Amino acid sequence: MSGLKKPAQSGGAAANTPAPPGATEITEANFEDEVLVRSNQVPVVVLLWSPRSEACIALADALAALAQADNAAGAPRWALATVNVDVAPRVAQVFGVDAVPTVVALAAGQPITSFQGPQPPDQLRRWVDSLVSATAGKLAGGGDTEQPEPVDPVLAQARDQLDAGDFPAARASYQALLDTDPNHVEAKGALRQLTFLERATDRQPDAPAQADADPGNVEAAFAAADVQILNQDVTAAFDRLIALVRRTAGDERAAVRTRLVELFELFDPADPEVVAGRRNLANALY
Repeated sequence: MSGLKKPAQSGGAAANTPAPPGATEITEANFEDEVLVRSNQVPVVVLLWSPRSEACIALADALAALAQADNAAGAPRWALATVNVDVAPRVAQVFGVDAVPTVVALAAGQPITSFQGPQPPDQLRRWVDSLVSATAGKLAGGGDTEQPEPVDPVLAQARDQLDAGDFPAARASYQALLDTDPNHVEAKGALRQLTFLERATDRQPDAPAQADADPGNVEAAFAAADVQILNQDVTAAFDRLIALVRRTAGDERAAVRTRLVELFELFDPADPEVVAGRRNLANALY
């Protein structure tokens, strides 16, 4: 991460690019201070984004809301920084990203974890909590002096299992939480995600091509939509099934509508792609 440690003059466009509330916009001029040096005090979450992308804007707003909530009182637990790849391409090159949105977390000047593409709010929450927990007591500054709230060991185990990709074990752990507390929000959301991941990761990668070749095959369309969402091509997945709603009737149409609603529930209801998808589904039905 040392490629920009000697800052260059930044252009006016980069300097004037707004960051979401609670975030610091990163340029070549402030990269060292606001990312490398700052990450010695608290973990720094860097969002590489473009204001031309609705998915980027939605993720920026979600991360900013988390940052403001977490850092509202006392010393900050973590810092949010944003890099507009359109106006700060050299900064983006340092991170080696090939798509946006991409999120990279740094501690002590080094990247320690990352993800690409939009994420549901409950998954973002788990990711940030895991980051703060992993760096607690290991950096020079930040963090509350109070002891953090203890995490339910079953919940901690479930999160670890999900992060490790052990879906059956994670399902069992989250189900145990839900059996104890039927209103457990995280467990409900995680089980929906697991149902999708278990199904989608078992699909053939060429499922979209197979569905295109047999447009009347409902099961082929379901498989294609799963693969497209797994590959972050969310709008295409929604559009595929909405088109199928228009071509079907009776039980088949009901099955397609039910699957679409299940897919919508994987995301934040305010996600622009979900809002558009629900609107297009309503138009197709009525």
